[in-house]
Amino acid sequence: GLVSHCRAVADVIPVIGFYLQPAAGGRVLPYAFWRKFSEIRNVVAIKAAPFNRYQTIDVIRAVADARRDDIALYTGNDDNIIMDLLTPYRFGSTVRRFAGGLLGHWAVWTKTAVRLLARCRRTTARGDSVPASLLRLNIEVTDANAAFFDAANNFSGCIAGIHEVLRRQGLLRGTWCLDPRETLGPGQKAEIDRVYKAYPHLNDDMF
Repeated sequence: GLVSHCRAVADVIPVIGFYLQPAAGGRVLPYAFWRKFSEIRNVVAIKAAPFNRYQTIDVIRAVADARRDDIALYTGNDDNIIMDLLTPYRFGSTVRRFAGGLLGHWAVWTKTAVRLLARCRRTTARGDSVPASLLRLNIEVTDANAAFFDAANNFSGCIAGIHEVLRRQGLLRGTWCLDPRETLGPGQKAEIDRVYKAYPHLNDDMF
């Protein structure tokens, strides 16, 4: 059903797949789904954001098995985004990597995120060992994302949290969402305060 619908749409426009974690409104989609999805000729990219290592591997393995080296892979796994960008995913003789990231941490503090992406690309291009500094940054970014997305409250304040950071940067006037019941979660503002103080090198407020 869902794959057939995607095929029909793909006959008209390029398609980007989006694997969203169930806690944020998505559903679990197995390897078999992504294997069939990868056969649709107009699929140009997939964003993997299940926040789950096993399910992330399902997506990349499916694309590799379909021999679709023309499908760009993007990570939305905000609990592991830097490691996703550094990791080679090898299946037999095929190696795939994430090309970049979408939304999540990339929706705020974007100048710093772009620098982090460039650093990850330089590291992988040289074939260097991953330095401890990038391992540390992976944890720092994950901690910041936990605050932005309200992980403590099962992501109920995920959109309002992003709006709150943009509000602090002067880019939005408030944290309003289309659903007026969608607000910052309990303790989320304090968590955003905490990560601002803990990781001043990650924000791009001056920019």
